[in-house]
Amino acid sequence: MSNGFSIAGKNIAKGETLKLEIPIGKLYTDTSMNLPVFIKRGKRDGPTIFITAAIHGDELNGIEIISRLINSKRIDALKGTLIAVPLVNAYGVLNQSRYLPDRRDLNRCFPGFKKGSLASRLANLLQTEVISKCQYGIDLHTGAAHRSNLPQIRASLDDEETLSLAKAFGVPVLLNSELREGSLRHAASEQGIKVLLYEAGEALRFDELSIRAGYRGIINVMVELGMLRKRKSAKTTVEPFVAKDSVWMRSTNSGFVINKKQLGDFVEKGQTLAYIKDPFGEVIDRVKAKVDGIIIGQQNIPLIHEGEAIFHIGFFKKPDEVSENIELLQDNLNIEG
Repeated sequence: MSNGFSIAGKNIAKGETLKLEIPIGKLYTDTSMNLPVFIKRGKRDGPTIFITAAIHGDELNGIEIISRLINSKRIDALKGTLIAVPLVNAYGVLNQSRYLPDRRDLNRCFPGFKKGSLASRLANLLQTEVISKCQYGIDLHTGAAHRSNLPQIRASLDDEETLSLAKAFGVPVLLNSELREGSLRHAASEQGIKVLLYEAGEALRFDELSIRAGYRGIINVMVELGMLRKRKSAKTTVEPFVAKDSVWMRSTNSGFVINKKQLGDFVEKGQTLAYIKDPFGEVIDRVKAKVDGIIIGQQNIPLIHEGEAIFHIGFFKKPDEVSENIELLQDNLNIEG
């Protein structure tokens, strides 16, 4: 990290902490919209990492994770530079929507264009002013509306350094995830930036386990990068397991769902995951597991149409040990199961 470092034309010196509001544009009410950016430079050299949240405006856990991170004394002795963007898609947060007002998914618009659509312009701003100035990044997400995700890291795990950082994060499940063109992770990868995507919880909800695991995970990664000092801990380390693939179990009928399994459960091929009933209470179908694995995502609303996804199952060599590590994570974060 060199002495010269600036964002949006503002120079940040070593040892300085700064909060910026970078102009994005205006609403049609003439209300200004800004991109909030927190920058903390350590007095000593080290890597530069970005943490982003709410790229999808209804995914709120990451906002609270960043809030706890930037207000924590844990980062006082930082080496290198931390750039945190707690609220990327302010438009979506304002409307409690995943999307921007132009109905585009921001995470399919990177690296964007300065003169493009609203989504493209915002993606370009983030790419230019934040992402391109880093060597590492963590992008915080949740499940979609009415869907919950078990705390997990999705990343290009065939890359040795990325795998090492993913393991350091300290959640039970790592999912080897291909890069999607137009995503933040893909655009960052094109510039040689290593990015972890953290998935946990449900849209429009704060989930304490997901928030604590996310905060702790970011700290763990920064320790792994040498940006923070490692603290002695009596807590047992959560040993993550890598899922090379995953599959959604879909409903073969429409009706009311009675779940028999939940997030983190180990399931065996052929096991009943849920019953589907008609309005008279008659069981008209069963959703069965097609593979052995761990439930890493599930739909929460008890209403289903034929073909809708209900359970997301990750493949593991030792799924029973994954279940044990999920319980260990809850214990470490003082969360009741």
